[in-house]
Amino acid sequence: MTTLTLGPAGTYSHRAAQAVADGDDIEFLESVTAIVEAVADGDADRGVVAVENSIEGSVTESLDAFAEYDVAVVQEIITPIRHALLAQDEEFDTVASHAQALAQCRGFLEEHYPDANLEAVASTARGVQRAREDASFAAIGHPANAADAEELQVLAEDIQDQSSNATRFLVVAPAEERSDAGSKSSFIVYPDVDYPGLLLELLEPFADRDVNFTRVESRPSGERLGDYVFHMDVAAGLYEERTQEALADVEDIVEEGWVRRLGSYDSETVLY
Repeated sequence: MTTLTLGPAGTYSHRAAQAVADGDDIEFLESVTAIVEAVADGDADRGVVAVENSIEGSVTESLDAFAEYDVAVVQEIITPIRHALLAQDEEFDTVASHAQALAQCRGFLEEHYPDANLEAVASTARGVQRAREDASFAAIGHPANAADAEELQVLAEDIQDQSSNATRFLVVAPAEERSDAGSKSSFIVYPDVDYPGLLLELLEPFADRDVNFTRVESRPSGERLGDYVFHMDVAAGLYEERTQEALADVEDIVEEGWVRRLGSYDSETVLY
């Protein structure tokens, strides 16, 4: 089985994928969209992508890819995030890392390195690679990245602005592997209409049946300005009658649009 995740090796996504792959092949791509597309096309068995961070919120590229490509969500991985500042020495001009990592360490960087340039790159591992090759760069990554690169040293550990920093990853599979079994469910709603009270109408069927939302977020549909797709997660399985009834009501409300069931799944917390 082949599992795709954000590369190169050493990213937080790679560490999350190792908990899923169980010794199977892990391959790397440079974007979340490419990972989801490859799984949807049947070119890979699994994909592991970040969808939400406790400090910076949702990873919008992942949400948009789920709306564009038909895949199934089959598992959730929660990983506490430990950021470290890595460099060849204290003399550097630029800190390179994924945009999310830079944002999660904004307070530390402003306090200790206010004059450093910040450069967003494709992944934390790509930033580590930059720091290994050029002494004028530092990187933000897992402390273990320094052990894997003799050129680098850990200048500071646990530099994230919140000690409770954690990231939520979803494991995606081809659409035919979608399951109704699980303690959580994700789905996407595109109403293709807009009027006062629409969102309330979409939420009420779940509230009426005591189904708790764990996330509700809107993203532009790309069709026209002011037109939105709603990403929704609930603490209930699609196998449950209350969830089925609520979704049936929602489908009646958005008869001009569509509802995509990404699937039901269970959650696992992984420490590394």
